[in-house]
Amino acid sequence: MARPTTMWRRRAAGPWRRLDAISRAMFPAIMLVVGLFLLGLPLDLPGQAALRPVFTMGCVFFWSLYRPAALPAPVVVGIGLLLDLLGLTPFGLWAVLLLLMQGLTIALRRRLVPAHFLLTWAAFSALSMLATGLEWVVQSWFVPAALPWQPAGLQIVLALALYPALAAFLIRVHRGPAAVELV
Repeated sequence: MARPTTMWRRRAAGPWRRLDAISRAMFPAIMLVVGLFLLGLPLDLPGQAALRPVFTMGCVFFWSLYRPAALPAPVVVGIGLLLDLLGLTPFGLWAVLLLLMQGLTIALRRRLVPAHFLLTWAAFSALSMLATGLEWVVQSWFVPAALPWQPAGLQIVLALALYPALAAFLIRVHRGPAAVELV
């Protein structure tokens, strides 16, 4: 008796299909690095120095929440070290802060993914305030006096105000060019 042939036979993944899968998987990390370099350009934007950590915290929070495998811990450490180099903060500070943010986000993931956006925004706000506050404390500790709180306050305000727009952009990217399930 002859074996029935199936119409839905899987083809072997060719080199272009593998390259597409790899580029979709690496998209969040590449987007973060390119965004950091673009925000590092002298664009004369008000509060531009505070935008780099805000952008980075927003991206790490979003990708850790919706696709944690897209930003493994070594990549987050590398991005944190790059942020330290671009922002002239103590080397390793943002690497630790971003790892802390990633760990807390992954721990809260089960409750935040199905939740309303306002709860997600509140969680990001709390985590960004925690990270910014810790950054201010550590930098003040390295200088024997308390640093002015206005830059940290501006960074918190920018994080709270810009996260909805950043999340809307990242949702479109998550469903479009970075969609792993389209491979």
